[in-house]
Amino acid sequence: MSREPFPEVSVPRLLPRPRLRSTAAVFTTLSALAATSLITGPSVAEPFSTHPCALKRTDAHHSEGLHTWNTAYPRPADTLDAVMVFLSFPDWVPMISPAELAADHFPSTGEYFRRASYGRFTLRAHPVKRWIRMPKPSTAYAMKRDWSAEHRAAYLRDALAAADGKVDFSRYDVVYFVADPDAPGVDSDATKVVNMDEPLRADGTDIRRIVTVFEQHPPDRLVLAHETGHVFDLPDLYHRPTDGKGDWDTYVGDWDLMGSQFGLAPDLFAWHKWKLGWLDPRQVVCVSADRPKRLTLEPLSAGPGVAVPGAAGSPLFALGNGTKLAVVRTGAHSALAFEARAPVGNDHSACRGGILVYRVHSGEQSGHGPVEVIDAHPRTEACWADSVYPPLADAPVALGERFTVPGEKVRVEAEGRTMTGAWTVKITVG
Repeated sequence: MSREPFPEVSVPRLLPRPRLRSTAAVFTTLSALAATSLITGPSVAEPFSTHPCALKRTDAHHSEGLHTWNTAYPRPADTLDAVMVFLSFPDWVPMISPAELAADHFPSTGEYFRRASYGRFTLRAHPVKRWIRMPKPSTAYAMKRDWSAEHRAAYLRDALAAADGKVDFSRYDVVYFVADPDAPGVDSDATKVVNMDEPLRADGTDIRRIVTVFEQHPPDRLVLAHETGHVFDLPDLYHRPTDGKGDWDTYVGDWDLMGSQFGLAPDLFAWHKWKLGWLDPRQVVCVSADRPKRLTLEPLSAGPGVAVPGAAGSPLFALGNGTKLAVVRTGAHSALAFEARAPVGNDHSACRGGILVYRVHSGEQSGHGPVEVIDAHPRTEACWADSVYPPLADAPVALGERFTVPGEKVRVEAEGRTMTGAWTVKITVG
């Protein structure tokens, strides 16, 4: 079984203070924090999509609405720069170099986003080449999965103070604080994104969130890509049991990185690619009850240079410019999404291919089921040895099958395949 996913956390709004270049002015209030809170809607929103099936963004944390972009988050378009700051502690001599730790995450994290975005986005890493020493022993920060705000604030305070003067934070869009994984107080379960309701200020720039990395060497698969997804306003899609027991992957199984970085098919949902601006409006089709809609869906992971098995069984190249997503609105804040998944690209280890169907709820916040995969084969399971949740491993509608979405008057039929590997689909509403 895979280790439990890593939740992001938030810290409350800081007390009013003057804007200063130095980080020193924020340390007193930051260290006094004693509770957590969730960041809600931003004060500024940019218009993003007028598509008829684009759900409106709500105040839910990481809302799946996409008619506007939350400007509190950097938009992953073109190129963003990320700094990796490596932190050592006085109670331990590092046994590994910053360069080796950087190689644990890059270029793999950048390559994941390059494939997921069809080459539209580049995440460029800038690792600091030497250790930056923290003032206290690693055990002083009481790192653990459900980290107290007080200890987390002390860690951020000391890390920013130690890095200030050595790192020009104004040059970077994303900040990673990477701890020495062998230090005795470091707990890999503490890896997460820390959000600030009131941004920190350093080098004339606001720092709204920091990815705190405590991964062992080598790290968990795609963990930094998952955490970076939060930096781009993507929610956690896993289910966290209230008693700490039970399965975490009941909402989406293997089917999106934000559900599990261990998934067999961890490419981002087409809905997320739409949200991030990696799909053009013409690549999204809105289906209504007017009449049945026949369309051709290109495999989600198909992009420039990605070989997709065609109908004749020979690999052909899908250019990634075709329709990727079909949507049926089911309410003011809900929709059904349909996309084709195939074992190529980021999904190369997918258990089953076909038409994946899922519900999107823009009013549900991160970790509370904003996306739910609908199982087209609820009586069967697949890939027991490798899947994070075998009941959903065979969720897609297979070739030649028709499936009526439970509770909805919506039917999808996977009618055929084209010579280039796309799926011909018929969706009927009503």
